[in-house]
Amino acid sequence: MGGCSAIKGNGERCRGIAATGSDYCPAHDPARAEERKRAASKAARARHDPEIRELKELLKDLYGAVLEGRVERAAAAVANQVANTRLRALEVERRIREQDELEGHLDELEAMLEDAERRTRVSRR
Repeated sequence: MGGCSAIKGNGERCRGIAATGSDYCPAHDPARAEERKRAASKAARARHDPEIRELKELLKDLYGAVLEGRVERAAAAVANQVANTRLRALEVERRIREQDELEGHLDELEAMLEDAERRTRVSRR
């Protein structure tokens, strides 16, 4: 097992350990580039939406205000219902985005399959 052959963006050699059968560590192995791209995309999507953070902060403040008697329970209940409605709307938006992404991936796969089938038909002639 040797060291990774990759040169980092700053010009230094990577200090990672090369994977078995490769000259590169998993972080630089060209064969794993697509896997790294998918993982990075998934990580980016996992970041919390600023609207959700804002809602959580508002609910935290509302909770404290109710306990301290600064906000009436009825008003807090209505505010909580509005917050829940906003959360449901955000969830629907997230699901639509995910579905659009999946449909895009499916379209790509179908196009690849059609292309492979076309090439197979041509090569049989």
